[in-house]
Amino acid sequence: MAGPEVGDACPDFEGETNEGQVSLASLAGKRFVLYFYPKDQTPGCITEACGFRDLSAEFAQAGAVIYGVSKDSLKSHANFIAKQSLNFELLSDPEKTVHAAFTTWVEKKNYGRVYMGTQRSTFLVDENGVLQGVWRNVRVKGHVDKVLEATRALS
Repeated sequence: MAGPEVGDACPDFEGETNEGQVSLASLAGKRFVLYFYPKDQTPGCITEACGFRDLSAEFAQAGAVIYGVSKDSLKSHANFIAKQSLNFELLSDPEKTVHAAFTTWVEKKNYGRVYMGTQRSTFLVDENGVLQGVWRNVRVKGHVDKVLEATRALS
């Protein structure tokens, strides 16, 4: 189950944020970054979210909007946004339908335990709805810079 790759059309998706619905159709003609992370208020996820927050002006300059996606509730997202002063929206995907569209809900192994979870992944989509960047099994350190570099390269 490889999932969508660079050059593929962005999978159709729809998700709820605290600001309302977001879907591929609602983002038509816009460049955007969709990043999947495991859980609000956990160390790696805070670091990643704050990385996107701190560079959001640069992403906007490069013409891209940022969205985070996790299976957490809208209430959890609201707390995460407030606590970390995030300046972008978070999609709540408790049914994991957006995760499924991007193949980011995967089997994971940790200390011999096998379970299902979110594969930390980021997707860069151009204004034509084509994937221009796909990062899977993301290591948080330095990741946001790589995504910004790829976003700037589209301009």
